[in-house]
Amino acid sequence: MNTPTASFAPLLPGMAGMVLVGSSVTVSHTLVGAPLFTTQAVRYAAATVILLVVARAAGARLVWPRGREWLWLTGLAVTGLVLFNVAVVRGVAHAEPAVIAVAVACVPVVLGLVGPLLERGRPSRRVLVAAPVVMTGAVLVEGTGRTDAVGVGWAALALGCEAAFTLLAVPVLGRHTPWGVSVHATWLGGALLAVLGAMSEGPSAVAELSGVQWAAVGYLAVLVTAVAFVLWYSTVRAAGAGRAGLLTGIAPLAAAGASAAAGTGVPGPPVWAGIGVVVVGLVIGLRPRGPAAGSAPSAEREPRTAPTPVSDRAR
Repeated sequence: MNTPTASFAPLLPGMAGMVLVGSSVTVSHTLVGAPLFTTQAVRYAAATVILLVVARAAGARLVWPRGREWLWLTGLAVTGLVLFNVAVVRGVAHAEPAVIAVAVACVPVVLGLVGPLLERGRPSRRVLVAAPVVMTGAVLVEGTGRTDAVGVGWAALALGCEAAFTLLAVPVLGRHTPWGVSVHATWLGGALLAVLGAMSEGPSAVAELSGVQWAAVGYLAVLVTAVAFVLWYSTVRAAGAGRAGLLTGIAPLAAAGASAAAGTGVPGPPVWAGIGVVVVGLVIGLRPRGPAAGSAPSAEREPRTAPTPVSDRAR
């Protein structure tokens, strides 16, 4: 059974994954006018093929879900992929985009509280202190905006779906590995989105995509889905959902940097202040605390584990 570790090295894949996710914001703007469900279905279908090919080349062993694993993986696909996209699109009709971003910025707090419980551990005091700091910094970077009651509801759903993307993977990462979870999440999500696309947008909607939009879908499929999913779940498995959750604060920083690089202008003082606050939060929550030689890791650094049913969480 793998136990989440407090060392820094396992965090690197998750950091890279969050940079890719954050940098995709500028690319995603080109898909605003594209058919939502069809476009995302194509993205996840392409990502599934890429993951299968690369996993085979890497020698990763993929296994078919069994028993309750279907519930975890289907729940992950429904919430983390399908409903999240719906919440964002429907939410911006009632709220400014910053409102949705602020809701998602609360993810470190949710993962810091719930993640360790799913891992049969207890929340880390250090992570619980750092999570609100990272959240505050992300809010400063994203800004705030106007909304109504319906917009708040969609923002709350987006937060829950974003947290579910990580939390629902925890029980199955042991047997399926980051490769398996990524493959099953993408094909399940792609299939569900394809059905929604055919029903609401029509089978011919894929023909509406322009050349630039196809390029954007390709970028999202390769880097933001196939690569970033495996990187993210690798860190969740190795470092634990609580510590990994702090890394979500990197995404808005990467988004701000990508926007500046795209020529939208240099970030203003609130953004720079938010970047500084996020960095402080990451230092608080992720700084390794080296134990004395020969001493056992503390309960705060290593979640305590209990025997787990093989059928559900073979780690």
